[in-house]
Amino acid sequence: MNSYYHTFHIPVMGTGHSVDTPIRVAPLGITSVISIVDDLLLERIRKHYNEKFNIAYVKIPRYAEDGRARRITAYLETVSEIVGRKMEAVKQLPFFAENDKRKYFELLPDDAAPKKVYTKLVGMKPGPERDAVENELTRAMVPGSIDVNIMVKLDRINLDKHGKPLSEEFSDAKAAFRGYANSTLQSSIVLSAGINQSLFGYITRFRDFYRDATGGMRKKIILKVTDFRSTLIQGRLLAKKGLEVFEFRIESGLNCGGHAFASNGHLLPSLLKEFREKRDELVAEFQPLIQKYYETMGWEYPKTAADARPLITVQGGIGTNGEARRMMEDFGMDRTGWASPFLLVPEATCVDDATRELLRQAGEDDLYVSDFSPLGVPFNNVRRSGSEISIHKKADEGVPGSTCPKGFLISNTEYTAFPICVASREYQKQKLNEIDISELPAAEKEKARSAIIDKACLCEHLGNGALISLGIVQPTNSPQAICPGPNIAWFKKLYTLKEMVDHIYGRGGSLVPAERPHMFAKEIQMYVDYFEKLVQRCGYTDMEVKKLREFKANLENGMDLCLQFAAKTPYEGENLASIPPCVEKEKARLNSIFAEFENEILVTVAR
Repeated sequence: MNSYYHTFHIPVMGTGHSVDTPIRVAPLGITSVISIVDDLLLERIRKHYNEKFNIAYVKIPRYAEDGRARRITAYLETVSEIVGRKMEAVKQLPFFAENDKRKYFELLPDDAAPKKVYTKLVGMKPGPERDAVENELTRAMVPGSIDVNIMVKLDRINLDKHGKPLSEEFSDAKAAFRGYANSTLQSSIVLSAGINQSLFGYITRFRDFYRDATGGMRKKIILKVTDFRSTLIQGRLLAKKGLEVFEFRIESGLNCGGHAFASNGHLLPSLLKEFREKRDELVAEFQPLIQKYYETMGWEYPKTAADARPLITVQGGIGTNGEARRMMEDFGMDRTGWASPFLLVPEATCVDDATRELLRQAGEDDLYVSDFSPLGVPFNNVRRSGSEISIHKKADEGVPGSTCPKGFLISNTEYTAFPICVASREYQKQKLNEIDISELPAAEKEKARSAIIDKACLCEHLGNGALISLGIVQPTNSPQAICPGPNIAWFKKLYTLKEMVDHIYGRGGSLVPAERPHMFAKEIQMYVDYFEKLVQRCGYTDMEVKKLREFKANLENGMDLCLQFAAKTPYEGENLASIPPCVEKEKARLNSIFAEFENEILVTVAR
């Protein structure tokens, strides 16, 4: 039987909100992803779970030798140990009782092989034949994968306890990768947020990422990508080192949670169409390079792997079974990712009660693409979060910014020789003073001040919700940030895990109303919003003008493609009818914005 039966996974959600999701759902067969960016957060949560499950705990101090990698390894070993224990406990449960063993099989998609056997079992009479089927099903039970995620561009050079720089192998990305590589997990690491060639080269040190004599890999690479071109580039860089990509994970540039890496106007349907048409090129391009590397190393490439094809999956804004079917049946995606809706499933995610209630009540106007992140990358956000309230309260009290206790997002050298974070007090005090003494008009000063103050300490705030939820810290002085996608506006209550999984598979009633706009319609609106922001910030250089014109053309092509899909027969629960009026409205808005943009170009040239 296939080793993974579900057709969806739960992607990473911030540093804390999926930090223990594998402990919660892997014993029920569901794959999920942990962020391993914040090793200090992982250490605190490891202590909590070691004590809860009577696992010996020895603290790894902040400045211990190779401490970051060791903390990550230790946390992943804890998660693996707990998932293993819970999985074995579930296997030992009897069939024909209300328990997690029954839930394991009821959660499976109806066309999964074990589900079909289980359905047969339910109708069987007691006896040797039924006993044999029970044993067969128990042997087929496997946990969901414990996958991890790193943002490869977050790769600061670290300092020792005396403030001296450590060597490159102790940089954030490499240390995090090593922490995963040194674990006993047999799972996947998701590499997101761009290309880090130095890290790609570092992966070659770990044999677990190459095939063994049987053709298997103990550890696999998943690349989160936004377009086919970058997929080819990254895949080729890895293939030259003999490294295979197990899965290419496509994400909507804007209609997602967390940091939003917008494309140049390429909508998701356009991207998926290209992947569908060109996916065979991936194997043809990469396999010769991979096999050549094995030959160079004197390794034998397993014949059983010669025809291996990478999985291609998609996530970002999917909200109904009909949309998921569109992804898999029309575009040939192998699986789909569902993140934000699970923030309303207490069985699956680690979110404090106040923030979960904020999400439950959030409407479309409360969810927005913000400038909240110190990275300068658009960040999906919700209004009135604990983090937002806290940063404005501190600013009003005259102490803006964070003490920067972790420093994962440091990047700015405007005032210092060594990089600091733009959300830090050290940076904000100096920047705000510079604005105050500038000759900008009052309105411009206020706008500039807001842009500085609005940066949040995501290193701390994204983990606080998990710490509060687990009872490790109290809500006082622990501001909570969260990064849901806009899709969550249509999910209006707390759900059981079974309710959400049944919704994903189209079993029973839908959890969202029929009038919810199609995911393609929402993405169109978000991209026009984003285009408007780009125009407002445009400096009218030749490069900017060229890029914005290309953006508009790509966006219009994507809208036309969406109209083609709108003319198709909808899958059940798929609101294709929402696409044409959206396209009409947003095209008119796009043209209006573009006309003003072109007019401003003429004015600029005339000057």
